[in-house]
Amino acid sequence: MRIISLVPSLTESLLDFGIIDIVGRTKFCIHPEDQVKDIEIIGGTKNIHLEKIRALKPDLILANKEENMKEQVEALMPDFKVWVTNIENIEDNYYFLKNLGNMFNQKEKAQAFNLKIYDIFNQYKLYKRIKVAYLIWRRPYMTIGSDTFIHHLLHQLGFDNIFSGQKRYPVIETEDLAEAEIIMLSSEPYPFQEKHLEEFRTIYPDKKIMIVDGEAFSWYGTHIAKCEAYYKELVTTIEAR
Repeated sequence: MRIISLVPSLTESLLDFGIIDIVGRTKFCIHPEDQVKDIEIIGGTKNIHLEKIRALKPDLILANKEENMKEQVEALMPDFKVWVTNIENIEDNYYFLKNLGNMFNQKEKAQAFNLKIYDIFNQYKLYKRIKVAYLIWRRPYMTIGSDTFIHHLLHQLGFDNIFSGQKRYPVIETEDLAEAEIIMLSSEPYPFQEKHLEEFRTIYPDKKIMIVDGEAFSWYGTHIAKCEAYYKELVTTIEAR
């Protein structure tokens, strides 16, 4: 089977399942590095090259409702089998891995990854829930609403998103962060770095402000199972503050 994946975390999940018949990927599909480097790039997640995809004659295209452009994906549907995923929470992730395992006769791997993920969230969770603001963009500042995967993953770890009353990715002002006990600056999609911490420390000197690994919060599929050490360190660090 010839497969094209239009989503980084789906590409990683396919390869983690031992599904190597991937003939096309986006430029953001970077894991596992040693396996993706020889797979042809067919654009980015938001600007796929339709003609490149057609030339590769895939049997299956994996896409995502949020990460890909609806018009581009729909343009491929008359000619190819397209699986459009919609993963907003851990339960959705469970069924995605289960369905992937069923489709490719990898049920044991799907079960192993799902058990690992549930075990991680059973082990690593804040003793007392903490109010958090999670920023994904700068100029303007943008955060996450309650209908996002990041929101649900934060909840699993014991964090309460102060913007849970909003949807998608709202634009905010720095004064909107007053309620948060912790302000998280994500490493992606905007690459927040240590230098950006001072912008917030001057406004909120008493709050904990930290850079967090965006992949650990936004990459669904098998990636979560590989973040055990990161989640453990995160929870331990915050509990000790």
